[in-house]
Amino acid sequence: MSASYRVDLAAFSRNLQRVREAVAPAAHMLVVKDDAYAHGLIPLVVHAYAQGVRWFGAFDVATGEAVRSAVGPEARIFVWLVGGADDLAAGVAADLDLGIGDEALLDDLARLTLDGVARIHLKIDTGLHRNGIRPERWAAALERTAGLVAAGRGVLEGIWSHISEASDADDDAARAVFLAAREAARAAGLDPRFSHLAASAAGFARGEFREDLVRVGAFSYGIRPAGGPGESDLGIEPIAALVATVTAVDVAGVHLDVGSLHGLPSTLAGRFDVGTPAGPRRVEDVGLTTLAVAPWPAASPGDEIVVFGRGALHSATDLAELVDTIGEEIALRVSPTLPRLYVGG
Repeated sequence: MSASYRVDLAAFSRNLQRVREAVAPAAHMLVVKDDAYAHGLIPLVVHAYAQGVRWFGAFDVATGEAVRSAVGPEARIFVWLVGGADDLAAGVAADLDLGIGDEALLDDLARLTLDGVARIHLKIDTGLHRNGIRPERWAAALERTAGLVAAGRGVLEGIWSHISEASDADDDAARAVFLAAREAARAAGLDPRFSHLAASAAGFARGEFREDLVRVGAFSYGIRPAGGPGESDLGIEPIAALVATVTAVDVAGVHLDVGSLHGLPSTLAGRFDVGTPAGPRRVEDVGLTTLAVAPWPAASPGDEIVVFGRGALHSATDLAELVDTIGEEIALRVSPTLPRLYVGG
């Protein structure tokens, strides 16, 4: 066997159930950006749909189109990276829910010949300045949106935003801006069907932030927050494991067939252990395509070692904390050249 990234679909199902319970009565929007956090978009969305997930957060229009093709017409697919008129037209044609955080996109919608009605989720900037309509421009954006609705070109499906999750005080202030924006929409005769503000951490920890939908990505895949509660505390479990194969044993150690080009930061060298039949052994070097691990008795080519993730000594977030990043970063670095193997479905 050669190295692979192995995804346990049964564990994924358990996480989805855990998320569903944690965010109820809100619905879980499964975020599947970046190839479902590098786990493989199509197998994961097909499995999630079979498990009852009906909202997907697909980030960009191309991903949204792929999700639509995979799961069919009944799913709701929200995208929030909309690049302009072409994206808008494609998003409407694919029956996507469009996250609009720029007044210019509303003007584009007004000018386009659309194949359908745009489902608009208007984003208020609650202070992150990532995108979103500034509070002082909110009334103007509502006026533009009302014009689209009156012309039968759009419907205001949602009000949404992001929060920093840096502190409760910051998030409370952001929520106040969000609630005021929603009330202003209602006062303008635009009553959104859906509100969504929280992602994984706030969705689990702060009930008042859940609204109608909670956008949960990382926790769904068993990736806990850096510096936060552990997986067992959250009731989630890693669904994937980076599995490497011993290729050689020599005086320098035991060599495995993954390295920095497969996604492991070279700065992890000498900083973490992997489990072996003889107990933990230190990863002493991270090369471009190989790891060198401290030797153990009877190691031989063909042996499999779980480097991180499910069944390993360390999760993605454990490794992330060693190099001052987040678990999502470690997961997303796993190279697409490594085959994804799916078990437990």
